[in-house]
Amino acid sequence: GLEDVFVSFLFGKKRATDVAHMVWKHVVQKGDTVIDATCGNGFDTLALLNLVADDSHNGYVYALDIQKDALDKTSLLLEESLNSNEKQHVKLFNICHSKMEEVVQRNASVRLVAFNLGYLPGGDKELITRSETTLLALEAAKRILIPGGLISIVVYIGHPGGR
Repeated sequence: GLEDVFVSFLFGKKRATDVAHMVWKHVVQKGDTVIDATCGNGFDTLALLNLVADDSHNGYVYALDIQKDALDKTSLLLEESLNSNEKQHVKLFNICHSKMEEVVQRNASVRLVAFNLGYLPGGDKELITRSETTLLALEAAKRILIPGGLISIVVYIGHPGGR
């Protein structure tokens, strides 16, 4: 369970994203709307889709990233992993996470906003998440979350911007 994953993380046997994914499973339900505010290579987007997509075509993942390269990598992963029906549950946006309210439907009941802060793995390490836009994004997330919703943040400190 969650406790085992967390203990494994503490002892270097699990990644921080594994812990986040386990927490999401306790909050997110089929049919929910969620936001991957920094989609990167798309692995969190795919994990979120598996939690929300249902047979009645409910459940959506809004995947955002300011880097076009990240959106391209996410799109490629989704192409390789999903059928055409599943792909309809994902909406990709090349936009800063601070502007999430501009793309999420006004009546959307957002249960989770996930942030994976740092740089694009395999990308330019000079292009990192900025604290100024992240603080704005957190304020936006607070405004659109439903009661009982969750903001999930994974922060990588292995670069100067993560300290």
